[in-house]
Order: sequence, then structure tokens, then C-alpha cells
Amino acid sequence: MNTAVTDFKKSQGEASGASGEHPLGDLGQIIGLGVFMALWIVDSFVLRISTGLADVVPPAVRLSAAGLVFLSAVYFIRAGHRAVEGDEPQPRKLIREGAFGRVRHPLYAGSLMFYLSFVLATLSLLSMAVWGALFVFYDAIASYEERGLCRAFGPQYREYRGKVSKWLPRPKAARFD
Repeated sequence: MNTAVTDFKKSQGEASGASGEHPLGDLGQIIGLGVFMALWIVDSFVLRISTGLADVVPPAVRLSAAGLVFLSAVYFIRAGHRAVEGDEPQPRKLIREGAFGRVRHPLYAGSLMFYLSFVLATLSLLSMAVWGALFVFYDAIASYEERGLCRAFGPQYREYRGKVSKWLPRPKAARFD
């Protein structure tokens, strides 16, 4: 789940029996994880078909970059989950604070950062290609959700979309009046 999707899902589910998420979103994420991890392991540690760059770039550089990206992934995933999975039901509202003030899809961005950290650790070009396909998939499900959020929140969501990037996190959270 992402952006203000929890509240959107509740409002849409109550009204129409449908959720605000893409119907193939969860299944696609599970399949993507399995395909990515299997290919990354086989390419990085067994066959080493496309990991030649790892012989040129020192492990300290690769692992430092991977570690920073991984820590960013953890931040966005945890902060995104905390924002949408509160202890008590919240009134229907658009979430724009915290991680959602830095990037519109912190859970999806965090997932992509998670995958990217593995790519950076071994510099597997095959894994990078799968990461590109995963990005296209995540962008499609995020766009699907955004269309529903525009319908549900109108000008308020359009203002949010104008201030907060879909994928590239802001150093500081956007401010809203």
C-alpha cells in the first residue's frame, strides 16, 4: 500500500467493494521479488555472467553505496508503513507528512531502493535489467493509484503532486498550509 492509499482504499472499498490498489499489485510485487532475488543470486554468486564491473569497482565502494541505499530503503518502508498502518482508524485524509512529504510513494520507492542496494553490492547487470522492469511495474501501479487519489482528493492531491516527486525523495519534507 502506498501514498494515502489506506484511506483511499477504505473510502473506495466501502463505496464500491473495490480497493484503490492495482488489482495485480500484490501478486506482481511477490513475483518480482522472487524473480529478482533468484536472478541476482545466480548471476552474482554462481554463473557471474554480468558481474564484470565488480572486478573493477572496489568492494568498499560498492558495499558502502549499497549500504546507504539499503538504509534509505529501510527508512522509507518503515516510515511509510507507520503512516498508513496506524493503531486506530483515522478519518479519511491525504497523508502528506513525514516520508510522504519527501516522496509520493515511499513504500514503493523504498522497495526499489532495496533492490537497487543488491544491484550495487555486486554490480550485476542482469539484476539491473530486472530492476528496470520492476521500476516500470511499480510506476504503473503507482500511476493507477494516483488516478484514484486524484478522483478522491481532487485539488488537494494535485497540489501535493506538484510539490512532492513521485520517485526522487526530497532532502526535506514538503510543507503544506
